[in-house]
Amino acid sequence: MNITAGNIILIGSVLLFVSILAGQRAYRFGVPALVLFLAVGMLAGSDGIGGINFDSPAIAQFIGMIALNFILFSGGLDTEWRSVRPVMWQGVVLSTVGVLLTAILTGLFVHWVVPGFSLFEGLLLGSIVSSTDAAAVFSILRSKSLKLKYNLRPILEFESGSNDPMAYLLTILCLGLVMDPAGSVGGAIGRFFIQILVGGGAGVLFGMAMVWVARNVKLSYMGLYPVMIIALMYFTYAATDKVGGNGFLAVYLAALWLGNHRIPHRSSILSFFDGFAWLMQIILFLTLGLLVYPSQVIDVIGIGLLVSAFMILVARPASVFLSLLFFRMPLRSKTFVSWVGLRGAVPIVFATYPLIAGIDRAGVIFNIVFFIALTSILLQGTTLPLFAKWLRVSEPEEKMIGRKPELDPSDISDMIEIEIAPGNAYAGRTVAEAPFPDGARITLLRRGDHHIIVTGATILEAGDRVIISSQGRQDAQRVYDMLTSVERVDRSEE
Repeated sequence: MNITAGNIILIGSVLLFVSILAGQRAYRFGVPALVLFLAVGMLAGSDGIGGINFDSPAIAQFIGMIALNFILFSGGLDTEWRSVRPVMWQGVVLSTVGVLLTAILTGLFVHWVVPGFSLFEGLLLGSIVSSTDAAAVFSILRSKSLKLKYNLRPILEFESGSNDPMAYLLTILCLGLVMDPAGSVGGAIGRFFIQILVGGGAGVLFGMAMVWVARNVKLSYMGLYPVMIIALMYFTYAATDKVGGNGFLAVYLAALWLGNHRIPHRSSILSFFDGFAWLMQIILFLTLGLLVYPSQVIDVIGIGLLVSAFMILVARPASVFLSLLFFRMPLRSKTFVSWVGLRGAVPIVFATYPLIAGIDRAGVIFNIVFFIALTSILLQGTTLPLFAKWLRVSEPEEKMIGRKPELDPSDISDMIEIEIAPGNAYAGRTVAEAPFPDGARITLLRRGDHHIIVTGATILEAGDRVIISSQGRQDAQRVYDMLTSVERVDRSEE
């Protein structure tokens, strides 16, 4: 088939459609959709029935960078700071010390068991696979609707969203040492700390700027707001990278800041990025599936199984337990965090760096990394609900009524679920004392794991989630403002 624009669009649309259908059916058999996306790409590649010859690590790396920005930004937007704040330090330690320990332990093991691998080559491979994958963690936890106790979900999502910078910097450091063993380790470590500090600071600053722009820039069409946020997202990445910071960390923190502030058209922006993040995951995994040659992966199955088993059973648990040594967490919580060491697209993208650099064992490293990611998603991804149940860290699935409290009430016409903010003036007062508009009523109240039928004497509490039915958007907006505000209310005005 001739390489033309029409043929590329035709093949791409067919692969995308097939991937979506495969992903929809995947969970009927307990298989994560990400594996199906990889499989479709592999089947379409040079060794598969499609016969598409795609052999460009540079293009795959560029697509990975574009996609990872979307995936991390979407994950940050959907992460509640209120849930992250109590476990922030656990997440920070896991995403730094935990990644470093995983890289060192895995690198030493590879150096010892893989013939011909130098210490720096082993550490390079360990660094590439050292971080948990945000695309895998976000998609598997959310698509399986896994509800976890002990704030485990925010820990896992914050770790996976913020640990890629550490793995990236370790990969670049070790790649430089492989290419130039006499290079300055001290200088590389200094650059690492600069990237983390600049990336973190830039993320917060750009997040604040995004909130200001979203609130003050008025656009003629609502559909342009997500497009504007995309522009700000990529500007955050590029500008941070330009000044020596880590762009991925900046993008995640900026999204975390933006997602936890009220902005116009918030629900449409969240929905847009959620859908686009899925699109980017599909494109990313399809591309990586096309890049790999299954016939070459077969040659490293033995080594791949050894390294994968060591990571799952030794390196990840050891790094988690050592990282969380000084935090009070139940043993079963730490064990579950150890099991959620999902590797996915990010390690495969990082494995393209040695290919582009042209080091001797780049092909072997890439194939081992691909095999590790595949086994991790297949084994750990499919067994997360089972392990959560065994370790008694999962909660019964609930049928939710209404909508998420994060939804912008300007987009709602009939029903909305609102969470009463801490410090709200109506917390501690009865429903009868709250000046609800005539066109809005509380139909149900959810407090913790209990559902309460509401009467006028029911006392509202901070953290309660109330289902509000209303006759129009204006009434919904008034109730939303009333229950989410933390300003004092003058009782004489009621």
